[in-house]
Amino acid sequence: MATADRTTKLGDDLTVSAIGFGAGALTSAYGDVDDAESLATLNRCLDLDVTFIDTADVYGGGSSERLIAKLLADRRDEVTLATKFGIASNPADSAPGERPVRGDAAYVRQCIDESLARLQTDVVDLYYMHGRDLIVPIEETVGAMAELVRAGKARHLGLCEVTAAELRAAMAVHPIAAVQSEWSIWSRDVERQVVPTAAVLGVGFVPYSPLGRGFLTGTIRSAATCRRRATSAAPCLGSPTARWKPTSLWSMRSGRLPRNSMRRRRRSHWHGCGTAPRPSVSQRYRFPAPGGRHASRRTWARCRSP
Repeated sequence: MATADRTTKLGDDLTVSAIGFGAGALTSAYGDVDDAESLATLNRCLDLDVTFIDTADVYGGGSSERLIAKLLADRRDEVTLATKFGIASNPADSAPGERPVRGDAAYVRQCIDESLARLQTDVVDLYYMHGRDLIVPIEETVGAMAELVRAGKARHLGLCEVTAAELRAAMAVHPIAAVQSEWSIWSRDVERQVVPTAAVLGVGFVPYSPLGRGFLTGTIRSAATCRRRATSAAPCLGSPTARWKPTSLWSMRSGRLPRNSMRRRRRSHWHGCGTAPRPSVSQRYRFPAPGGRHASRRTWARCRSP
């Protein structure tokens, strides 16, 4: 629950600002960016007590972390810094046999060192598993992350896009401060199992894209704009090329879809951030979305239910 000073408490005694800044916006994922303007935006966030800054090694191929390093150079003590690992490559560009998502211990250790170097700091406040490696048991991945806490490289651990069962398994290895998945008025899959489980376990929940990537703010005013945003975001966020097509504005407003959009799509084994909806297009555009296993993608801080 947010307090008078606009902070909220996640799990593992981690307190963050009630609103966070998702630094995927500092890359060209959603359009052209200017580094000077981006840095000014970050400084303005801190001035407004938005101190929870969330980035990832995959954002802009590391450019987001490098830009945030300039902010940390002067204001590190004011920032609650979160970054992520796990998305090793764009699945669309992966060579045969290459794993786009990795959670093995060696990769965990490699990624934290690379992120710390780009961020030019010696510790991150919250370190997320960005994508679930289905080949590696989650207990092994979280065990390797726990070693980073003991080594002083990370203060708290988080998970993105996990199921309730995976969250319970991870908690048995090490305390989890936060789970991050998409949650908004039209992406409510997590309400069925993940959010209640997080509340029971005392784990904070950090919803990303609470405004629907612009759909709920009036930014998206045509199907063409939607398509351009979806395809431009995919390579920058390390996600697969968008596998969905927007419906008409009438369909979006009414919550109804054309018949050919209602077919069930096979859920990808790639579980990281991105624009490809899960588990189906029809669930993403219906208001409210029905429950399901997974949501989809980006971050404003919000606490678990009391």
